Amino acid sequence: MKIKNHYFNLPLDYSSPDKEQINIFVREVFKDTTHTKLPYLVYFQGGPGYESPRPITETGWLKYALKYYRVLLLDQRGTGKSSPICKEDYVDLDIDESAYKVSLYRADNIVRDAEEIRKRLIGSEKWSLLGQSFGGFCSTHYLSFYQNSLDKVFITGGLPPLDAHPDEIYRRTYKRVISKNKLFYQQFPEAKSNVLKIVDYLRLNKVILPNGERLTLQRFQQLGLNLGFSDGLAILNYLFEDAFSKNKMTYTFLKNILTKQSFDTNPIFTILHEACYAQNFSTNWSAYKIKNEFNEYNNKESAFHFTGEMLYPWMMDEYKELRPFKEVANRLAEKDDWPILYSSETLKNNKVPTAAAVYTNDMYVDREYSMETASKIKNIKVWETDQLEHNGLRSSGELVLKTLFKSLDQNL
Repeated sequence: MKIKNHYFNLPLDYSSPDKEQINIFVREVFKDTTHTKLPYLVYFQGGPGYESPRPITETGWLKYALKYYRVLLLDQRGTGKSSPICKEDYVDLDIDESAYKVSLYRADNIVRDAEEIRKRLIGSEKWSLLGQSFGGFCSTHYLSFYQNSLDKVFITGGLPPLDAHPDEIYRRTYKRVISKNKLFYQQFPEAKSNVLKIVDYLRLNKVILPNGERLTLQRFQQLGLNLGFSDGLAILNYLFEDAFSKNKMTYTFLKNILTKQSFDTNPIFTILHEACYAQNFSTNWSAYKIKNEFNEYNNKESAFHFTGEMLYPWMMDEYKELRPFKEVANRLAEKDDWPILYSSETLKNNKVPTAAAVYTNDMYVDREYSMETASKIKNIKVWETDQLEHNGLRSSGELVLKTLFKSLDQNL
């Protein structure tokens, strides 16, 4: 496995290409291809707001992909080594300018970056895409507006709703999260009492995390973000069973909570997550509103229920690294003129061979919306499985890629 780094100076705002520039970083991973130069496969990471994987060993999906492609691991704008968003950059800006600049970090501009990089790397040649989760949203946007640049597209756990409002999306999502909570307590019966002990302690005591922030009930509740991963239930169970020593919360427990919550290190995830769905309408902190519709979260249930991939306005106060973005986040939640992300007409006439893995029990991306979207994309092959969770590409990467690759090329 060989690695080559690429840096590209690109416009922050493609409507004003001569103004502010940002740096976009791409890590090229390849085998020794002395005799044959393989085509490119661009990997779009899930998120939004998370950098691409840092390859250490040749394993999993990457190992399989390298048989057929040179893989480009793109750090999406604002993440990793691609001009990461920092609170210091917004200190001297007024709220309108700050909100506008942050609004430029959605899928549409991530894809514009990729398309400009394609032109600089290979000119008029085509390349292929692999999009995981939010990366699948990016790939669907790419299919909607730049089909002539694409050879093949592979999507794992990331077929987006084409025009649904977040309110309806979160109504479905909360139901799946509640079912994952029930599964968690069924698989680990002792977790129920362990969780309730922690909850009672947090209600009676002011608990401070190692970084100086308070561990509130609602922040503890956000650990449910892990429930949709193949190893998430077990990880949380082991975390909770080691919460106390001599009836006091342990430093290890509190430190481990910090390592499992990256909202502060990846601010785009909180600020722009709901905007992933916004097209000519505002989101108005949708997950926060819709949560009130479910009795499981009124604290009157016998079991404590965790939330999932939902972001809330109170986070802009409780996570100190997010506080400088509070006004920006609220302004963006009110924004109602977000650009269109997908073209149903173009997808209906799609000519790019496309394969998608849909996970039946996916906690993060609704199966019904995924299948509805697939029905509107011409030339797509869908592999649905109930044997994998949302992180199937990470947990069973070779199986997932082999299945998708073969669906488009039976000779592999």
